[in-house]
Amino acid sequence: MDLADLLRSRGLRLTAPRQLVLEAVYRLRHATPDQIHAEVAEKAAGVNITTVYRTLELLEELELITHAHLSHGAPTYHAVDEHQHAHLVCRGCGSVLELPSPVLDQLAGELAQSRGFRLDIGHVALFGLCRACGESKGAPC
Repeated sequence: MDLADLLRSRGLRLTAPRQLVLEAVYRLRHATPDQIHAEVAEKAAGVNITTVYRTLELLEELELITHAHLSHGAPTYHAVDEHQHAHLVCRGCGSVLELPSPVLDQLAGELAQSRGFRLDIGHVALFGLCRACGESKGAPC
């Protein structure tokens, strides 16, 4: 089901700002609301940050996007797709790498079995140093 159909099923319309915000999230891959707003503003200068925040909330309710907290600042939004992933965040350069969900499957299974806890892999962020930053600081990553 596409965005227009999802919105219609909830009695909502597909507007240009909604379409632009979704496209920006897909294009940027991992982006804060401010980054998404800057991207949208290049095509539609009249779209304000409040509209971007409201649209992000709606798109998350529709399960088209999700967010993770990859820093102490604003959440980072990314598309929901068939390939769930966790995030590797470098404290040195700030880069974000995707970690495929199978890497965490064993941990998720153990948490489910031992504690009845369902891990939301898309919200997992692991912090450390990427290879380049680890090598430049003389410490293995």
